[in-house]
Amino acid sequence: MALRVEEAILANPVVRPEHPLDPLSADEIRRAASVIRDHFGFGENLRVETIDIQEPPKQVVRDYVQGEPFERIARFNAYERGVMGVWVGRVDLNKGEVISKEFRENARAMVAVEEILDIERKVKDYPDFRAALKKRGLLDEVEYMAVDPWTVGSFGIDKEAGRRVMNCFIWMRTFPLDNYYAHPVEGLHVLVDLATAEIIEVTDHFAESGDYIPVPRTPLNYDSDIIKEYRKPSSRLDVVQPDGPGFLVEGNKVTWENWDFRVGFNGREGLTLHTVAYSHAGKRRPIMYRGSIAEMVVPYGTPERSHYRKNVFDNGELGFGRMANSLELGCDCLGYIHYFDAVVPTLFGEPRTIKNAICLHEEDAGLSWKHYDLRTERTEVRRARKLVISSISTIGNYEYASYWYLHQDGRIEYEMKATGIINTAACHPGQPGKWGTEVAPGVVGHIHQHVFCARLDMEVDGPNNTVVECDTLVDPVGSADNPYGNAFYVQQTPLTSELEGRRQVDFSRMRYWKVVNPEAKNWLGQSTAFKLEPMSAVQPFTHPDSPSGRRGRFIQNHLWVTAFHPEERYPAGEFVNQSTGDDSVEVWTEQNRPIENADIVLWHSFGLHHLPRPEDHPVQPCVVCGFKLMPSGFFDQNPVIDLPPEKNAASKLHGSRCCHS
Repeated sequence: MALRVEEAILANPVVRPEHPLDPLSADEIRRAASVIRDHFGFGENLRVETIDIQEPPKQVVRDYVQGEPFERIARFNAYERGVMGVWVGRVDLNKGEVISKEFRENARAMVAVEEILDIERKVKDYPDFRAALKKRGLLDEVEYMAVDPWTVGSFGIDKEAGRRVMNCFIWMRTFPLDNYYAHPVEGLHVLVDLATAEIIEVTDHFAESGDYIPVPRTPLNYDSDIIKEYRKPSSRLDVVQPDGPGFLVEGNKVTWENWDFRVGFNGREGLTLHTVAYSHAGKRRPIMYRGSIAEMVVPYGTPERSHYRKNVFDNGELGFGRMANSLELGCDCLGYIHYFDAVVPTLFGEPRTIKNAICLHEEDAGLSWKHYDLRTERTEVRRARKLVISSISTIGNYEYASYWYLHQDGRIEYEMKATGIINTAACHPGQPGKWGTEVAPGVVGHIHQHVFCARLDMEVDGPNNTVVECDTLVDPVGSADNPYGNAFYVQQTPLTSELEGRRQVDFSRMRYWKVVNPEAKNWLGQSTAFKLEPMSAVQPFTHPDSPSGRRGRFIQNHLWVTAFHPEERYPAGEFVNQSTGDDSVEVWTEQNRPIENADIVLWHSFGLHHLPRPEDHPVQPCVVCGFKLMPSGFFDQNPVIDLPPEKNAASKLHGSRCCHS
C-alpha cells in the first residue's frame, strides 16, 4: 500500500512552495489526504477536519535563504466515518508518509458545511418531525423549513454521551428567497448524531400544553430581487490610484512602505500574518512573528427552552477559514486590489479553492500630523495612508469581517466588523421577556456577546520579550507627591510568570500593557517596546464554572501571557466541539512557566456586548471592535517625520476646479 502511494507521488510531483511558511497548495492537500487514507485504510470512509501546514521551528524560518530546500510537513486531524474519536498526526510531504499519529478517543471533530446541508434533508423527511409540524398546522410548508444545526456544548446529558451531536433550531421561508430568520418556529428542535446520521429525538417544548408561540409572518427581507425601492444613489465616490498600488506582492510576501510580512491562511483561523517587521534607518526590525484570531465564542444570555445551549465557538467548531467568502471587487473591496486565493480541505480530503479569500489594498487614513507656527505663519501637514489586509467569513447567520491595518507610523490595528443577521427566536407580540429585545412583531433577539481571542506571537526587536503592565496611579491628595490634587503617574510592573500574566483591563487605572525587549534600547536608553491598547474589552457574564463557562475560560481575562509552545495554538483547545475545558489557555498557564525576557505569546480577549436593537434587523449594520499595537519607545522620534509634503491634486472645491486653482 505504501509503495503505491510513493509511486503515485513520484509520477505526479508537487510544485514546491517558495517559502517554509507558505500555506499548503491544492496538490499538497490532495497528497496528504491520499497518504492518510492509505495509511489508515479508511478508503472512501476518510473524513478530514484539518490538513494544514505544520509551521517549522522559528529559527528555521529566521535563517531561511531563498532557494534553499526545506522540509514540508502537514499536520492533520482525520477520522473514519461513523467512528468516534480523531486521529491527530503529521505527514512528511516530501517522503509521502505519516511520521506521527495519536488517537484521541474523546475528541469530536469540527462541523463541516457538507454535514450541515445533509442534516436538513434528513430532518425534513423524518416522520416525528413531520408529525410535530402537522400538530402546529405547518406540515404543508415543510418544503420551506430551514433546519439550522447548532453545536451543543457539554451539559452531561446521557443520550449525548459518546456521540458527536448537534441540536437543530427551525426557521421557515414563506417563499424561496424569503429571509427565514424573520420566521422562527419557536420551541421545535431536533437532536442529530453526526457520526451515524441518526436522528436521536424531536422535541417540541409546547406539545404538551398546545400553547404554541405563533410563527411571525411579517415579511422582513433584504435581497435585491425582493426590495425594489431604494433611496436616490449618492454621487460616485471612486478610489483611484493612477500610478498603481504602493505595495509589492511576491508570492505570499508583501512589502509596503517600511513594512514587510507574509500572508497565511488556514481552515480554522482563516487569515494569518507572519514575520511582521518594520524597516527604519536601514535596519529591518521584527515586531510580531505571527498574528491571528485564534478563537471566538458567542454566549447567549437566556435560560429559555433550548436557547441556553447557544454558546458557539465559531473558530473551533466550524472554522473561519473554511467558511470564508470569495470577495467581490467593487463591493467588498474598493480601489486597486490584490487578492489571495485560499485552499482548504473538504470533509472528504479534497482541496477546495476559495477565490479571492483575502483582499489587500490601501486606504486614506486622514491626517498623519500637522502643525501651524503662529510666528512664521507656516503650516506643515502630512496625510496618512494605511494598508488593509482583510477576509470575511459567514458563520450561520453572522458575517465576520476581519481587518488588519498597517499604518505608516508603525501602528498595527485590528478591527472586527460583525454584520449579517441576528439570531432570532419567536415571542408572543409585545412579550419578549427580560433576556431579549423585540426587534419586529413577534421576533426577539436575545442578549449575547461576541468574544474573540487574538493570538499575538510577539518578537519586538528580537525573540525575547517581557510584558509590562502600565497603571496610572494617584497619590493621596495633600501628600508630598500630590499637594494640589492634580498629580498622577504611570507605574510599570513586569509580569514574570504565567499566573502573573492572567490580567484584566482596569479602566480606573487606564491600564494597558507594553511588550518590551530588555536587550534593545532606544536613544534614551529605554527598552524598545510596543503597546497593546485594549479598545474593546468585554465583561463576561457566563459563570466560569457553568457548563458553557468551563469551555470558554479564555474570556475571563482580557490578557493571558504564555511561554511559546508550538502545540498551544487555540485558547479553548484543539478540539472544542462538545469539549469540557480540559485543554485551554487556563490549563497551560497552570504550569506557571517564566515569561520574563522570553519567547512569549499574548492572548487578548475582546469583543462586543450585544443587546439587539430594532435597527439590527433584518440585517445588522456593521458593529466594530478591535485593538491596537502601537510603538512605545520603539522609535527614537516620530517615524513619519520624513513623509513628503504632498498635496492631492485630484481634490476639488465644490463649484470650482482643483485645490490648486
